[in-house]
Amino acid sequence: MKQTNIKNLILSALCLALGLVLPSAFHAIGAGTVFLPMHIPVLLCGLICGWQYGAVCGFIVPLLSSLITSMPPIFPVAPAMMLELCAYGLLTGLFYRYYKWNLYLAMGGAMLAGRAVSGCANAIFMGMAGKPYGVSAFLTGAFVTALPGIILQLIVVPLLVVALQKSGLVQNPRLDGEKCHA
Repeated sequence: MKQTNIKNLILSALCLALGLVLPSAFHAIGAGTVFLPMHIPVLLCGLICGWQYGAVCGFIVPLLSSLITSMPPIFPVAPAMMLELCAYGLLTGLFYRYYKWNLYLAMGGAMLAGRAVSGCANAIFMGMAGKPYGVSAFLTGAFVTALPGIILQLIVVPLLVVALQKSGLVQNPRLDGEKCHA
């Protein structure tokens, strides 16, 4: 048990570091807002470490990135991203590791719920900042502009999870012998 916690802390720290480095690399080539690189390590963290680690990673990464690189802007964007990515990390961990959903169902469910959280948070924070934000802005930002990032996530993240499982670094929760909690 203690060894598993240490492994999860190390993997979470790696995901957090990736959450800081990947966006800078993508933004350097002008592809940051389209490919959503900060989402990849958070989704990965929830899937391989569990909901607790994924939630913390998702909450901390946008805040640290904002403080270190000014991306995303500290207000109103960073708080909304903190809640959105926290939801991604929490829900992928719950759906995949706790309820033992299929990898794609867990990601899809978490990504839809995270976008709903993002829409609500953006409506609140953008309103506080006096900036317009409505259904059209939500749908465009969460689905239209984000489509390449969504596709990238649905390809890259499962490949990484399966590779880590095959390497023996992480266990497949569907095969670990524990009863499903659904």
